Amino acid sequence: QVQLVESGGGLVQAGGSLSLSCAASGLTFRQYAMGWFRQNPGNDREFVAAIRWNGGTTYNANSVKGRATISRNNAKDTVYLQMSSLKPEDTAVYYCSLRGGTTLVTTESSYNYWGQGTQVTVSS
Repeated sequence: QVQLVESGGGLVQAGGSLSLSCAASGLTFRQYAMGWFRQNPGNDREFVAAIRWNGGTTYNANSVKGRATISRNNAKDTVYLQMSSLKPEDTAVYYCSLRGGTTLVTTESSYNYWGQGTQVTVSS
């Protein structure tokens, strides 16, 4: 059974930073590309960042470019999202996701498994 468990969300002041983690289990983690998405009530889930199986290639959404870093540790079956210079509009539930392939993809429907999400709230 594949499980993705996010952690690290919370309340942060604008201009601050945070680090999210997502631990995977139930599969051979290093074989899969990973992604981070976020969602606010009433909105579609928005792509944030993705990383290839070996961590060699990453891609960020324009909305977080220069402020977000996605990384992974295949020895720990964990993917990370570090964000800095946070803005109130970064407030959302952040989800990690796993794709049954090795390439970078930004579309939600291309990801096969999802975590339960972790709330990030940025206060102004």
